[in-house]
Amino acid sequence: MVIGFEVITLFPAMFAAVSEYGVTSRALQAGLWRLRTWNPRDFTSDNYRTVDDRPYGGGPGMVMLAEPLERTLDAAQAAGGGRVIYLSPQGTRLDHRKVMALSKESAITLLCGRYEGVDERLLARRVDEELSLGDFVLTGGEPAAVAVLDAVVRLLPGALGDHESASSDSHYDGLLSPPSWTRPPAFRGHAVPEVLLSGDHAAIAAWRQREAERLTRERRPDLWAAHEQGTQDAPDGA
Repeated sequence: MVIGFEVITLFPAMFAAVSEYGVTSRALQAGLWRLRTWNPRDFTSDNYRTVDDRPYGGGPGMVMLAEPLERTLDAAQAAGGGRVIYLSPQGTRLDHRKVMALSKESAITLLCGRYEGVDERLLARRVDEELSLGDFVLTGGEPAAVAVLDAVVRLLPGALGDHESASSDSHYDGLLSPPSWTRPPAFRGHAVPEVLLSGDHAAIAAWRQREAERLTRERRPDLWAAHEQGTQDAPDGA
């Protein structure tokens, strides 16, 4: 299945980060996903191509107008847009489970806000879901949308050269990834752990599992608690 992304953005050039570089670019060229960008300025009706105005009630900044976004969404949806996701600090925090669910969609429209946000009437009428990268604020939704695209595309079958590259990622099984080393075996007084040089694949796998558990306990006790709970709730033999 090929997944299609329609991205509504005032800055289409920012998506060269995923369309022209690395794994996501190769996957795009291989036809594993599609990307179209839609600029709301192309759907305005005034000579100034206005997409924002002052907020009712006063306050700093500007708010994106509903009408140009409505027209843009109509065009994106007609092209095959799928569910509409707005990137927003008020949204549900994105995690690996959500990324996996998104990777199974056939079409997604990503709405990138700017300024102080988007007129609430547009969000209430046209947005299916709001997603956030975390408890911080960006200058716009584009960096968050790029992160969503990157995370989803790398999970598509065939996007990575080796499935093991994805299955050993942090969060794939609820744990952080173990540390990694490469050549040389010693660097400025620091040596690679002997087990990784042993050729004993069972010992290496066990060591990596212990290290993944250790790092998760130390750095993300929230993840570790969830992992332990999931292990306790798993049926016998799971």
